[in-house]
Amino acid sequence: MANVSVLNMEGKEVGTIELSDAVFGVDVNENLVHLAVVQHLANKRQGTQKAKTRSEVSGGGRKPWRQKGTGHARQGSTRSPQWTGGGVVFAPAPRDYSFKMNKKEKLAALKSALTDKVQNGNLIVVDELKLDEVKTKKFAEVMTNLNATRKALVVILDNDQNVVLSARNYAEAMTTQANLLNVYDIVNARTLVLTKDAVNKIEEVYA
Repeated sequence: MANVSVLNMEGKEVGTIELSDAVFGVDVNENLVHLAVVQHLANKRQGTQKAKTRSEVSGGGRKPWRQKGTGHARQGSTRSPQWTGGGVVFAPAPRDYSFKMNKKEKLAALKSALTDKVQNGNLIVVDELKLDEVKTKKFAEVMTNLNATRKALVVILDNDQNVVLSARNYAEAMTTQANLLNVYDIVNARTLVLTKDAVNKIEEVYA
């Protein structure tokens, strides 16, 4: 088991915590992590892009000139793709980009992402994260104390509105709950900040 220092909101070490190897000490499977990130981004796509083909644009029912004798190239319709106002060749149509991953693959990818953060020293555990009021400046001070001022993902146990709203206007951090973790957010973050309660919840849910 990996031992990680536990910091308080002032950035001082107040203890250590043992992380479960079942979640934070697995063999990193980069292929599954990549697949999980691709799936997350694909599932976010709206897939509403649309353009009209030559059969869908209006007009063009009449042959613009006779087949031979004009000196022009032969044309069958003014709505052919080479004409201004014509249809689009291989026009995009609405589609669903999403695809599924097996539950075991998703779980393995999540554990791999968490393990990678531990191995590279990019995981910070804080004993608690409590704010008396909604104050972005106070949240920014905590992030500075924890040395997590660039692209931090802060994972808390529950939807603490003081923390969530304080972080909402802080550009270098985003918050999420322990039971809502996803691989993309972990990989996209430079630093992963977990409260002790969040660590316990993650080990309980994903072990």
